[in-house]
Amino acid sequence: MNDHWPELPYEAWKDTCATLHLWTQIVGKTRLALAPWLNHSWHVTFEVTARGLGTPLIHAQERHFQIEFDFNEHLLWLRASDGDSRNLSLHPMSVAQFYDRYLALLSDVGIPHGINGKPNEILDAIPFCEDHVHAAYDAVYANRFWRILLASHEIFSSFRTAFLGKASPVHFFWGSFDLAVTRFSGRQAPPHPGGIPDLPDAVVREAYSHEVSSAGFWPGGGAIDYPAYYSYAYPAPEGFGTAPIRPAEAFFSAPLGEFILPYDAVRKAAHPTRHLMAFLESTYSAAAELGRWDRARLECSPGVPRKPRAVD
Repeated sequence: MNDHWPELPYEAWKDTCATLHLWTQIVGKTRLALAPWLNHSWHVTFEVTARGLGTPLIHAQERHFQIEFDFNEHLLWLRASDGDSRNLSLHPMSVAQFYDRYLALLSDVGIPHGINGKPNEILDAIPFCEDHVHAAYDAVYANRFWRILLASHEIFSSFRTAFLGKASPVHFFWGSFDLAVTRFSGRQAPPHPGGIPDLPDAVVREAYSHEVSSAGFWPGGGAIDYPAYYSYAYPAPEGFGTAPIRPAEAFFSAPLGEFILPYDAVRKAAHPTRHLMAFLESTYSAAAELGRWDRARLECSPGVPRKPRAVD
């Protein structure tokens, strides 16, 4: 537990990663079904907590509740404002089994679910109720993944303080299974072409309605079979992929259209925080400079505890 930057070899936990991704989608769809739409789908994201990943407060039938994946005790908690609390054990089981048990938990406490039973943003997705393929859960690696989210959240949050313009919270998207923070130029963007698997184009176009520079952490899979930090701009300004960035281990992935910094480069660095912050700052600067953002109006000094931002 004292290892701030634990190893997370993708090959060793990819089955757990895939299963956990689907479990988080099931839980995330509860808030999707019950919460009013917030710009850029911010209403459906998870928050990194002191125990794992949790939903914001959810309202249903004059009740208030939250759901949290606890990666210390390996439990899924449902806690309601009336004092009721229930949990499910997190252990190896199929997505179909988790789905059945989770819906039963909601029914037991009288919460409607209205969950769409098909995963999002996953190629060749199997409906939750039929998925007996994904059934792995390695508690050690689930805990390591959460600890990386904790360390990343701290640095992303510090990075977030140096921006005055519109910016997202540091939040976790269960659709793409990544921790992200996004800055906005303030200008509208051209319509996004869409085409993301099992995600309506209307959702994608609303998410990318305005120009962004976005960065995050992703545990790996597909074109990048290792955990990594990423940074991209939409729309990508001319010359973005060849812009000079830091640190030396970072590179531009043409297939993904993103800058990538392998997690292991951060983990093994003498100063991981500085290493990751260099990536966040340099890739944002590339997007802002080449995209002609009004940086003087949008940026400020990084925040420090107990010191209000100076205003002229």
